[in-house]
Amino acid sequence: MADKKAQLKIDGLDETLELPIYSGSIGPDVVDVRSLTAKGLFTYDPGFVSTASCDSKITYIDGGKGVLLHRGYPIEQLAEKSDFLETSFLLLHGELPSKEEKEKFEKTIGGHTMVNEQIHTFFNGFRRDAHPMAVMCGVVGALSAFYHDSLDIRDARHREIAAHRLIAKMPTLAAMVYKYNIGQPFMYPKNDLSYSENFLHMMFNTPCEEKPISPVLANAMDKVFLLHADHEQNASTSTVRMAGSTGANPFACIAAGIAALWGPAHGGANEAVLNMLDEIGDESNIDKFLAKAKDKEDPFRLMGFGHRVYKNYDPRATVMKATCDEVLAELGLEDDPQLKMAMKLEKIALEDEYFVKRGLYPNVDFYSGIILKAIGIPTELFTVIFATGRTPGWIAHWNEMISGDYRIARPRQLYTGHAKRDYPG
Repeated sequence: MADKKAQLKIDGLDETLELPIYSGSIGPDVVDVRSLTAKGLFTYDPGFVSTASCDSKITYIDGGKGVLLHRGYPIEQLAEKSDFLETSFLLLHGELPSKEEKEKFEKTIGGHTMVNEQIHTFFNGFRRDAHPMAVMCGVVGALSAFYHDSLDIRDARHREIAAHRLIAKMPTLAAMVYKYNIGQPFMYPKNDLSYSENFLHMMFNTPCEEKPISPVLANAMDKVFLLHADHEQNASTSTVRMAGSTGANPFACIAAGIAALWGPAHGGANEAVLNMLDEIGDESNIDKFLAKAKDKEDPFRLMGFGHRVYKNYDPRATVMKATCDEVLAELGLEDDPQLKMAMKLEKIALEDEYFVKRGLYPNVDFYSGIILKAIGIPTELFTVIFATGRTPGWIAHWNEMISGDYRIARPRQLYTGHAKRDYPG
């Protein structure tokens, strides 16, 4: 029950409307405007930037203070002490697993890493040069045709099986997308490897030669997945929830989330960082491009700096920076021209008054883009990696909604077209 109310006075309406105000465990209060429809009124909020579309127990963000909590745990602590699969368990179940629960969860995910053999044939329907996200959208959406034994969304066990399958198969599919693109044979997963080791194995090994996986690179991949695991009600998560509100199966809902993530304003940010570095071209051009970034009349934007939500430092970026330094040292890439340029940009942005004053600090996309490039992952695959890491968050939100009291999402509009008019003649 709401213990506070807002008073709303509207011109032309005699009565003052009382709107309940709800308080969460932390964060700003929320005004409940649902009763306005009975008065023939809707709120107008393009982009839903002032609208809470749901209540959730999964993730909390305070952008002004640079806070990101998963089930109450700070992201910095999870990145330091946890790993991707344990954090996935936390997102799905609300609590960290016991040692036995973690071992069981890891074994369960390992048991679902293979995909139906017919999916190998399914890939042949795509052009080799198709964008990886185009292929990923199609293949993940098609999983419901191969795993239709777990599609009853009202059955908690079916939802759990679908969750396990999606988390387990996403890295397999991501690696298959890459191998298909470059014309190499698909690599089967090896369940004696960790989640991230397995991904790197499927990405970079071949049947002719299997190289050991660097622990430093595996740890870096795990950090990339973990730091992207969930981010509250962003565009793709909201898309998953909206698709799920229709009763669509979980594979279709995650495919919808992948489609939303594909947009350059959302999941394409780390890819845009590398494209920006290509545009700058050389360290000698940095000053010129920084001047362009500061010019309001110039369309050039410095990608990977600042964040729509975080007005302070992105808490994920601190972890990602340390991981970035470890990867560059492991691979001996400190002298790579593009990466040197990125590091110089980082230094300037952290010291330049223009960027500091506006909170335009390097964000998680800046460092993750550099890490993925250093590991050898092609730029066009970056968003596929993002989707793989975000899958447990999407599923957690989908399951939370389906498990609770929900309605089909149906936003309203401010109509500005023609009023009624008669057909001529």
